[in-house]
Amino acid sequence: MDRTLLAALAEAHGPSGREERVRAIVAPELEALCDRVEVDPLGNLSGIRDGDGPRLMLAAHMDEISLMVTHVEERGFLRVIPVGGWDARTLVGQRVRVHGREELEGVVGMTPVHLLDEKDRGKKIEVTDLAIDLGLPGERVRELVRPGDSATRIRALRPLGDLVTCKALDDRVGVYVLIEALRAAGRSPAQVIATATVQEEVGLRGARVAAARMRPHVALAIDTCPADDGPGTPADGPSTRLGRGAAIRVMDASAIGAPAMVDLLTRIADEAAIPHQFHVANRGGTDTGSLQLSGDGAVAGCVSIPTRYVHSSVEACHPDDIDAAVRLVAAFIERVGELPLAPGRG
Repeated sequence: MDRTLLAALAEAHGPSGREERVRAIVAPELEALCDRVEVDPLGNLSGIRDGDGPRLMLAAHMDEISLMVTHVEERGFLRVIPVGGWDARTLVGQRVRVHGREELEGVVGMTPVHLLDEKDRGKKIEVTDLAIDLGLPGERVRELVRPGDSATRIRALRPLGDLVTCKALDDRVGVYVLIEALRAAGRSPAQVIATATVQEEVGLRGARVAAARMRPHVALAIDTCPADDGPGTPADGPSTRLGRGAAIRVMDASAIGAPAMVDLLTRIADEAAIPHQFHVANRGGTDTGSLQLSGDGAVAGCVSIPTRYVHSSVEACHPDDIDAAVRLVAAFIERVGELPLAPGRG
């Protein structure tokens, strides 16, 4: 695993709608691996390898969950709303970067427990209960920050025992897999379109635009999925666990993977001895939901990297699972021609 590239991707700040810092990292990687690179009006970045066969789109999203400033209080504290799916408990006490007229470091605070009334101590925390403290006087904060500015988490990629942990592994690890699979893959029978999408966290928006432009016959999203082996999760039963390989996503709330896609990914993994498992859920979603419904429809599925503590500052993945996902996606690029397609689509 190339930790330098993964760290650059995961540590970069890319809130939904403002993914340009991540795009600047991805662009030269795709330029070196593709015949041409395009950016669409929404900001999706697509590297295209020309070919005469069906169009295969790979998609992984660049954006991360973030916060948006609604107003600056008299004393300079920033009030915010969530952009994407937040659990407010994971924000308390975290360091954030506020992207205002300058790049500013802040901390997320709330009323200290020893100042709370008894009835408030058990109250559920909402993002709107929190404030960002920049450590500056209110007048100075109002010069530097205005409503609509974004804030993102600050966290460096670090080893954690056998794992790696960082903010925004959802879905920078998917972008990493997309790049490395493209690098590892041999010749494909398809025209390959590798797309780093935008605004997935707020409704799979970028993938909808990218797929409408490219009209893929086959589409494979690459994203994280919750690992069911963290604190408070069941010890046995159907689950996705760290260290057991890439997760072939069968179903979630956004899409049911095409059976032919699930079967081919499984066959590839079995024949190449790539560690793999299956993710089956009725919650969550990925760009698959938009890719599958684009144009005339696409044969679509998803390869996921199991991740603990998704949508927090300490998301954690196993390097072996990341490497397995790279191998699986690379082999799929080479063997996509084995998929049965509707007449006139191959």
